[in-house]
Amino acid sequence: MYQSRRTFIKNMAKAGAVASILPGTLAEAKSKNLFFDISLAEWSLNKSLFGGKLTNLEFPIKAKNDYGISAVEYVNQFFKDKAEDMNYLRELKKRTDDHGVENVLIMIDREGQLANLNDKERIQAVENHYKWVDAAKFLGCHSIRVNAAGKGCREDVMQAAVDGLGQLIEYSEKAGINIIVENHGGFSSDGQWLSSVMKQLNNSFGGSLPDFGNFKIRKNVFYDKYEGVKDLMPYAKGVSAKSHDFDENGNETNTDFGKMLQIVKDAGYKGYIGVEYEGKNLSEDEGIMATKRLLEKIGSRLS
Repeated sequence: MYQSRRTFIKNMAKAGAVASILPGTLAEAKSKNLFFDISLAEWSLNKSLFGGKLTNLEFPIKAKNDYGISAVEYVNQFFKDKAEDMNYLRELKKRTDDHGVENVLIMIDREGQLANLNDKERIQAVENHYKWVDAAKFLGCHSIRVNAAGKGCREDVMQAAVDGLGQLIEYSEKAGINIIVENHGGFSSDGQWLSSVMKQLNNSFGGSLPDFGNFKIRKNVFYDKYEGVKDLMPYAKGVSAKSHDFDENGNETNTDFGKMLQIVKDAGYKGYIGVEYEGKNLSEDEGIMATKRLLEKIGSRLS
């Protein structure tokens, strides 16, 4: 039947509304045209998880059904006592398999400092990560994200990081699991420092996870975030799209996502970019979707 131009525009507007309400259909299909894939970092839902409104077992299904994101990045804090619980891991894997969700990586915190200057404590930290390598392997992840934390002078901590990460990689490469380091405070938020660690490691199972927002080295000392991501992209096996606030046009107000994604593309990266919303002004659901839409909008323009 004949449609007037006004009716056609109204119908198209309705279709757009449906896409935003049902992200698992039209919005998900749109992301397939990007030069990267979109995953969801579990930390985006940390308030719900810490508050008992959501469990780690429920997280992957929520990612798929509520946001149309079929790949997830876990945080070990939300199942910290389950790394060696095979019944739990089997149930988690069954849920992701049944719902067509890919397990991408596990972010590891609070297992000791891999760049500790004390040899005994550094070795203990390395061994503390073994169980997470094994869990990642079982779940089908490609990596665990670790922290290159340590206290001391710049060069000493760098050498400790190379040693600690190297020892962990000796274990992880047997399982085919990458050890990737995020810029996550301290020396690791210095792009030149962390890229130097990667260069010295010189191992295909070692890499970086550049985060758009974590470039605070210490109080009032920041590394340029765009230079930092550029420093780390040659070693990237993951990317974290950190977001906090958005303007009326849907742009992130703290980070130029267009500039960041151009840096990512110029590096030849084609893997996952994780949505990691940390803001306070939008709800977790709204912030996740705002970040996803921004990645899709800019990614489509660059693809």
